[in-house]
Amino acid sequence: MILDSLGMFDAAAAAPERMNIAIAQTKAVLAKADLPPHDEIANVVLAGVGTSGHAGSLLLEAVGPTIAVPLVVHRGYGVPHFVDESTLVIAMSFTGNTAEVVDAVTEAVDDGATVVCIGGDGELAAIAQRENLTSINVPEAPAARAAIDSLLVPALLTLDHLGFYPGGDEWIRLAQQQVEQRRNALIAENNPARALARRIGRALPIVYGGNGPGGAVASFWKSQFNTNAKVAAFANQVPELTHNEIVGWGTNGDVTRQVFQAILLRHEFEHPSVAARIDLVEEILVEVVGEVYSVEAQGEGLLAQMMDLLLFGTFVSLNVAVETDVDPGPIAIVDEIAERIGES
Repeated sequence: MILDSLGMFDAAAAAPERMNIAIAQTKAVLAKADLPPHDEIANVVLAGVGTSGHAGSLLLEAVGPTIAVPLVVHRGYGVPHFVDESTLVIAMSFTGNTAEVVDAVTEAVDDGATVVCIGGDGELAAIAQRENLTSINVPEAPAARAAIDSLLVPALLTLDHLGFYPGGDEWIRLAQQQVEQRRNALIAENNPARALARRIGRALPIVYGGNGPGGAVASFWKSQFNTNAKVAAFANQVPELTHNEIVGWGTNGDVTRQVFQAILLRHEFEHPSVAARIDLVEEILVEVVGEVYSVEAQGEGLLAQMMDLLLFGTFVSLNVAVETDVDPGPIAIVDEIAERIGES
């Protein structure tokens, strides 16, 4: 009997269907939205923390190669000082009540920015209604971390709608198809996520990816291990880690081999030098951690491969929870912290 009080496994398995719902809901809203033309937007701010912050980082990597204006991911209270009437702020909060995001939207409105709110029927939606802002609801899920797709898709479609993500509609379609294909493989009795989780066991996972897309996904894997499996986990990206963190593996191998296992996230869009550095990192880590695993992204296009790895990581973390007899759902300490500082 799997301990899963919130239905996190079912939520992960519903990812492709949730993406389809998000696509339809977002397009319906954008068709009626009063947004400024492309040429009147000088910069874009993606405001979100937690899963929404990860969605912002992933969106930055997806549109980075084509977007013609600066795009900043803001993971905190308020908004950057440069925000003004020429700024588009995309604010994401799954519940609609994330204190940092509500504060950011309030300040962005005061600064005269165009604001698009993505999330649930909380304070964010109330502000959107009061200030006549564009607001996009997200499909239901038991927790934000189970629905990163529901936050990412509306934001991507918004940028596509405004001309900042050329071909975005097709890239999203291909991503949805890949997520469905990966989901079908991961719900099978004997699947690679379960196999990897069993090998990780009670070790502390370290997740590495190439800079940009791989690094953003590695950070999400880390957070999924933290929240679903309730285990300390760590993430970094190449080439940055080869300039500092790699030095830390030079001693204490007798200890690190017993404590850590490493996961390398690979995709087809790695810079050649980054790919070579990751290969060297693997050679080094084999000597100092329990095991090194490599996970290869699948799918057509960068977005599809990132979302393929996202879903794989979610299922790995859920299966680690099973292996360690942990309920992946509740994260009471997060609510406790918010309550203790008066933001619940």
